[in-house]
Amino acid sequence: MTLLINSLLPIFLLIFFGYVLKRINFASEEFWKYLDKFNYFVLFPSLLIYKLSTANTSTIDQFSYITLTLGMLVMISFLLIVMNKYFQINNSAFTSVYQGAVRFNTYVFLAVIDALLGETALVIAAFLITFAIPFINLLCISIFTWYVPNTKTTLGSFTRSIVKNPLILACILGGGLNLLHIQLPQILNNSLSLLSTAALPLGLISVGVGLHLANILQTKKEIFISSFVKLLFFPVVIYLCGKLLGIHSVYLNVIVLFAAMPTASSAYILAKELGGDTKLISSIISLQTILSIFTIFIVTKLFL
Repeated sequence: MTLLINSLLPIFLLIFFGYVLKRINFASEEFWKYLDKFNYFVLFPSLLIYKLSTANTSTIDQFSYITLTLGMLVMISFLLIVMNKYFQINNSAFTSVYQGAVRFNTYVFLAVIDALLGETALVIAAFLITFAIPFINLLCISIFTWYVPNTKTTLGSFTRSIVKNPLILACILGGGLNLLHIQLPQILNNSLSLLSTAALPLGLISVGVGLHLANILQTKKEIFISSFVKLLFFPVVIYLCGKLLGIHSVYLNVIVLFAAMPTASSAYILAKELGGDTKLISSIISLQTILSIFTIFIVTKLFL
């Protein structure tokens, strides 16, 4: 119990620290915007390239955990569509409910994996997000296209967004270097190592800066549905299915934690661009991040 608290609590304290810094106007909004951009385009790719290129991949002996995770995302999608027939959520709001239920916060995910499961699990998690990020984007854009018909999204624009995604590119580059047994020059490797140490703490602070708590008190059924499915239903079901399919040890732990993550702040950007309910998704992101302090602890205690 003490080990679990000591591992998880610092993660959420850093998120809270980021929120406090924003509230006391420690820096301008412009500063936080560029810090987040620097983290997304430089620090996190450095972390992924370094970890994947130097990892001992011979210990990774199964990839069915990726297939199960993608399959569960499809199942969750069908469940939400069926539930919406009953709850009759308006189309714009439903796209936000959907994003809240299927997206995951990469910063929190990798920080929790690193704190609880260590180096090998971090590599397994990196392989997972290489497939999960484009797949989730495809699902979300499909929902927007169906529920918000004026969505200006084409196959070309979707492909470009995936090809230019720095996290995916970093995973491909790092994994490729490892697969081809190409070692980076030591000076470059050491530089990536230094950059990668800053990625997780600054990423968590950025999550806190991105919280908007003003609208959380206006709790609606949409927020409850999205948060329940994401933070409780998803991890429980993926754990049971993983056990049934014989996915064991660290692989099962990684996908359970993946399922238990709060939704990503990037959901707000997609909602703004494609006609979703931005106020609702902002509330979902903020509430899920706060609730996940407790739900991740519960899920970890029960299933890991």
